[in-house]
Amino acid sequence: MRISDLSDIYLDHLKNIKRYSDNTVKSYSEDINTFIEFCSEKNIQEVEHITEKIIKFFLIYLNAKKLNSKSIIRSLSSLRGLFKFAYKKNILQANPLEYISNPKSMRKLPEVLNLDAFLRIYKIAEEEDKDPFLVKAIFELMYGCALRVSEVCNMKLGDIDFDRKSIRILGKGNKTRFVPLGSKSEGILQNYLASRDKIKISDKFLKTKKGDGVNSKLAYRIVHKYLSKVSDIKKKSPHILRHSAATHMLDNGADLRAVKEILGHENLSTTQIYTHVSVERLKNIYKKSHPKS
Repeated sequence: MRISDLSDIYLDHLKNIKRYSDNTVKSYSEDINTFIEFCSEKNIQEVEHITEKIIKFFLIYLNAKKLNSKSIIRSLSSLRGLFKFAYKKNILQANPLEYISNPKSMRKLPEVLNLDAFLRIYKIAEEEDKDPFLVKAIFELMYGCALRVSEVCNMKLGDIDFDRKSIRILGKGNKTRFVPLGSKSEGILQNYLASRDKIKISDKFLKTKKGDGVNSKLAYRIVHKYLSKVSDIKKKSPHILRHSAATHMLDNGADLRAVKEILGHENLSTTQIYTHVSVERLKNIYKKSHPKS
């Protein structure tokens, strides 16, 4: 079987059987296509010709392209999925990645926005923006409820239960979770709703004044614009708000497992990075303020 044909079958399996999100399938596709291009340069077309040695040459190829270890690990993960699938379907008699290990990676701690900077965003939006209600709703969902940008943009009005103060979220892997809605967040979302023409239960919750649904690109532009006004952190993406929410919850004594459930992480190890962020913040505070530091 040709590698490109196996790729098509596998990506179709991820999308229609495993029900992975479009963004996840796209990431897998990009990684696998890079491998297919590499194989094409080596005149390798058939899956049966892929060996452990070929995979090692591919790693050298990725290193030569100056990819960082995180990107290489992601590529290997995509290929592991592909060849594990081929092995299970008896397309291959052996998995060429079985004994290939990941390169060591120094995991970067996420940057965090401080609370004062976050609150200044609301003040600036009220003074400068034509639609401050939308700006505040976006920031409140991403920070106040620690949601991913895709979750915020796909959320429907019917997902919010104001009586029970919770939001039903369809997260990664089509897994549903319920996120608590604080009283301050509730007030901001209610003010946003009052600023809009009637939104149906089945409609997307976030809409522009023209009635268009807010997509990820628009949400990113809004977040980047306001983060640039209040902070000098390097990465000014919506995910910074989620990082900040998780870190601030742990700083204030939240249970790690509770934070894991709110964030919708599958593994506790993913959430544990925020404990490292909190420890680093404590070290910095100690160095700046303790007379014996």
